Amino acid sequence: MATIAYKKMLGGQKMPAIGLGTWMSTDEQELERALNAALEAGYRHIDTATVYFNEELIGRVLSKWISSGKIRREELFITTKLPVAGVHEDRVELFIKKSLEDLQLDYLDLYLIHFPVASNYVGAPITPPDQLKVENNDLLAVWKKMEEQVDAGRTKAIGLSNFNQKQVERILKNCRIPPACLQVELHVSLQQKELVDYCHKNDIVVVAYSPLGNPSYNNFLKTVGQDGKELPNNLQNPVVKSIANKYNKSPGQVLLRFLIERNIVPIPKSVTPKRIEENLNVFDFSLDLEDMEKLRELDRGEIARICDFAFFPPLKNAPEYPFSSQL
Repeated sequence: MATIAYKKMLGGQKMPAIGLGTWMSTDEQELERALNAALEAGYRHIDTATVYFNEELIGRVLSKWISSGKIRREELFITTKLPVAGVHEDRVELFIKKSLEDLQLDYLDLYLIHFPVASNYVGAPITPPDQLKVENNDLLAVWKKMEEQVDAGRTKAIGLSNFNQKQVERILKNCRIPPACLQVELHVSLQQKELVDYCHKNDIVVVAYSPLGNPSYNNFLKTVGQDGKELPNNLQNPVVKSIANKYNKSPGQVLLRFLIERNIVPIPKSVTPKRIEENLNVFDFSLDLEDMEKLRELDRGEIARICDFAFFPPLKNAPEYPFSSQL
């Protein structure tokens, strides 16, 4: 079993420095195998969200491990997220209670606002595109309701996802409980240095989703009736491959180690047991300064953003849409 480092969070919690992402993992048998392989390998940090539609399955797997005595609840670090339809002060408690029920947990380790834009709620976590309407929302009022979930013991920590620096700053200036985490898309082609530096300056742990890029994202776009887009092929980048050969590691391990060296927590998604174990084995080597610089030079900025939430056009036109125009 791999030895994993930890990141200290505001409030004293410790987050495992790598986690298992589960976005686009909805095939039950496939995800169950992946979760069991991950827990056997030593993963203790599992990331999900209401809109991933896999909380119930994750809950069943975790319940089996806990009830069998193979793992203790306090060893786990479970993150889930408030969906866009819940980004309203009257819906935060509704959604966190449903997540806890589905995950079969008494508390979460981290609860995030998934996206700063709010949609209407029609009784489902995702409002169908033909019914979706953007609602005016008060992020500060929503954050107060997030703070109440900590007070109630439903989650140990709260944070943000897909917020830009100005939005994070607005929360920080008006909060009682500061955000412990910001989860954003981060990989070698989209490094977001200014945002990362701002978070670190304010003791906010940065978690990277799609840390390897996301080669299956175009498959997701097809499910929502969208055309594919050009995606950065980080795993095949010749600079990354050359560095991987130098350290006798895979390109994926180099990309994950690059983020860890930047004090960022990656949550790579995989359903392949061999790849799951490989992704965890990134704490037995370090990249030298020259190789870190070579990887920094691969940053392409906003043009390399994969997940811009434009698959629901009303979100992109909302006042709180967090991403700058792609250049």
